[in-house]
Amino acid sequence: MENFPIINMEKLNGEERAATMERIKDACENWGFFEVLNHGISIELMDTVERLTKAHYKKSMEQRFKEMVANKGLETVQNEIDDLDWESTFFLSHRPQSNITDIPDLEDDYRKAMKEFSKGIEKLAEELLDLLCENLGLEKGYLKKAFYGSKGPTFGTKVSNYPPCPKPDLIKGLRAHTDAGGIILLFQDDQVSGLQLLKDGEWIDVPPMRHSIVINLGDQLEVITNGKYKSVMHRVIAQTDGNRMSLASFYNPGGDAVIYPEPTLVEKEEKKGHVYPKFVFQDYMKLYAGLKFQAKEPRFEAMKAMEIKTI
Repeated sequence: MENFPIINMEKLNGEERAATMERIKDACENWGFFEVLNHGISIELMDTVERLTKAHYKKSMEQRFKEMVANKGLETVQNEIDDLDWESTFFLSHRPQSNITDIPDLEDDYRKAMKEFSKGIEKLAEELLDLLCENLGLEKGYLKKAFYGSKGPTFGTKVSNYPPCPKPDLIKGLRAHTDAGGIILLFQDDQVSGLQLLKDGEWIDVPPMRHSIVINLGDQLEVITNGKYKSVMHRVIAQTDGNRMSLASFYNPGGDAVIYPEPTLVEKEEKKGHVYPKFVFQDYMKLYAGLKFQAKEPRFEAMKAMEIKTI
């Protein structure tokens, strides 16, 4: 099996730029995932965010999670559980409106660190979208503009902890799915593994690496590129020991953004005869809410059927 794609972004500034861009292109076309190093977010800030995230879980969320496990009898299950995930989460919204002051139990230094971290992640997301534009032959800023809608992108961070699980063969940390949105940037634990992606029918581990950011492509980038780039099924396997931290930041289209395949990419793929649907992003999200853990293709077909009815 070929190696998981790891991109050193420093090499974009020198004579290895062309080779690095080619690696990003290959990752987008054949993996739907890659991992970036030297991405411009300070190591000190990442260490602070990790320390405060783990402290917040211990202080404010661990006991609640243990009570949920006890109430549902999850430690003694005998059959596979397919309707919940072994995770403790909360969601920070950054754009169009921030909810960071509304979430109880967050220490002031944690709020401050997460605000600074989200700014760095947003900047990185937009840099990466422009690199994708370059590889696709699109004008700089095309993807950002496609996501914009009337109020800008939707941007937020799902903060998750995956505690030790006594029955990882019966309960997934997070069930297999593709992500509905645009581009996802993950700061994951470098000590405890668990994230896997599906490639060529096999589940492959996404390697935990210190101070890296894992990138994966959502359904909307598959639609805009008319299938040239793919969103990929992925999951989290719960572990019997170790608490895995995950901060997944979703840079998504605005709710009223109209998403459709970019016309020149459709022309290039014309011989395939398949064109992805055109829809409003919030309509796709309504459909996704009930079908997240199912295959993406029926979602695309459902949006195409809705598109035909409205013409």
